[in-house]
Amino acid sequence: MPYEFPIYSPEERITHSALRNQGVELFIKRDDKIHPFISGNKWRKLKYTLADAQSKGFKQLVTFGGAWSNHLLATAAAAAQFGFQAHAFVRGESVDNPVLGMCQLFGMSLTFVNRTAYKDKVQLFNAYYSSENAYFIDEGGKSALGLAGCAELITELEQRYDYIAVAAGTGTTTAGIKLGIEQQMLPCILQSFPVLKLGDTLQSEFEHWGLSSSQFEIHADYHGKGYAKVHEPLIQFIQNFTQETGIMIEPTYTGKLFYGVFDLIQKGYYPAGSKILLIHTGGLTGLLGHLKHFKQNNNPIIPVNKEDK
Repeated sequence: MPYEFPIYSPEERITHSALRNQGVELFIKRDDKIHPFISGNKWRKLKYTLADAQSKGFKQLVTFGGAWSNHLLATAAAAAQFGFQAHAFVRGESVDNPVLGMCQLFGMSLTFVNRTAYKDKVQLFNAYYSSENAYFIDEGGKSALGLAGCAELITELEQRYDYIAVAAGTGTTTAGIKLGIEQQMLPCILQSFPVLKLGDTLQSEFEHWGLSSSQFEIHADYHGKGYAKVHEPLIQFIQNFTQETGIMIEPTYTGKLFYGVFDLIQKGYYPAGSKILLIHTGGLTGLLGHLKHFKQNNNPIIPVNKEDK
């Protein structure tokens, strides 16, 4: 397959002061190391989709997302790398931000649409393209092919875990990992941490893909008031975690996941001796829209002597 390349996504054990004397072991699956832009679960969801588009002779990819979408950036980068043209319908008013700027740098063209029109993506696609000249990729890479790509994560694991925890947006990654767990018949529990208020839709996603709800938990209290919304405890946690471990996380997905798992650990949710795996799904460019929350104004200014210049 032309879209295979060796991926690097190790399982790393984490040491952190908040884990002392908690009786659990915490590991991170570093999917953020797969690629700087086709990052984490985005590569997994696009891998077989790109192969399918290529096998059917398509040259144009059409997809959908918000103004800060990691999926749009990943699709733009993948299209440039593998010889496609890419177009995106962007939800909301016309804006100029670093993520969309990088999408355009990779050659992706953009059309901004109002939120009402955006709801019917198939109709939007058909108004501009046909299924004969362009390949439809749903928001977030949601598809059966994306599910299959995410399921492969489980086959890469080097050890067994009692819990595997992942952030959930559209639910494709969660469903794919659940598929992988079922295929490998692992006894672990999959924990999903929705990053938006509609966490209950994950159950319908499982039903749609024919997956069992056994060995599965939804922890829907860590969305932080909604998608891409932040609050001070979350910001403080991300800053502390990043500085103490050297592993960067962001407020939209991974930050909420890690915050939720650490909170459950502190509350004694996990039995003593539990091994927990967090899935780092990448998407670190999402930080660009939240950096203002992390600025520290109490750093001293050290004067520079003229002779030191």
